[in-house]
Order: sequence, then C-alpha cells, then structure tokens
Amino acid sequence: MSVTLTDQDALTLRTAAWGAVSLMSAAGAAGSPHRVATEGSIALTSATGLVGHVLTKAPRGLDGKSVAALADQVLPALTAAVSLLKRQAPAEADNFRRTVAVAVDASARAQRGEPGPAMTEMARKITEALDAA
Repeated sequence: MSVTLTDQDALTLRTAAWGAVSLMSAAGAAGSPHRVATEGSIALTSATGLVGHVLTKAPRGLDGKSVAALADQVLPALTAAVSLLKRQAPAEADNFRRTVAVAVDASARAQRGEPGPAMTEMARKITEALDAA
C-alpha cells in the first residue's frame, strides 16, 4: 500500500519530530545544546520508510521566542502526527513514535552524565504527547 501525504501532513510530521529535538536541546541548554541537537538530528535522519523520507529535512519556523512557545507548537503536532499516521498508515505511526523516541533518547544521552531534571521532564512531555493520539 502506497501512502501519499499532503504537504501539510508532511509539515506536521516534520514540525513534531524536529520540534521534539529542539525542545530537548532547549531543555538541555545548561550542557551543550548543539551536541544535544546534533545527536537528535542524526537519529531523525536515520529513520526509514515513509517517515524517513519525510524527515530528511527540518521544517522552517521552529524558532519560538521561548521554550513555552515552541512547546505550544510542537507538543500538539506530536499528537496530530501520530493520529494522522494511525489513520493513513498504521505501521508508519509506530515507526514515527519509535523514531521520535530514539531521537529523544539520543538527545538526552548527549549530555555528560545523567540528563538533568529539565531534560527528563521534557522527554516525559514529548512521550505523553506521542501517547495522547
């Protein structure tokens, strides 16, 4: 079965996945946000299937004026992305969830030592948004 996503559908997936990495980077700002973002980005661009094809590039406009503004954009997009894929390509919904989870984990591991409380809480919020669909 071939699934074709609209441009808006693809933007939702990109906003959700790349935004999750941006949120992890912002939450880990006390360490090395660049390293956090790099590790998360590598995980996203390593995705396969339809999700891998969509996530080959980051969306424009993911630079909220605050972490709260970014979260207001990204967390609902995570839920919407999973819902969208559940309707159109159920196997890809699981692929998307796993891809984002790996990116979040990779981002958290980029920190020296254990991730701090802010990063741990952001990972929880991202997981909660993925599970809300």
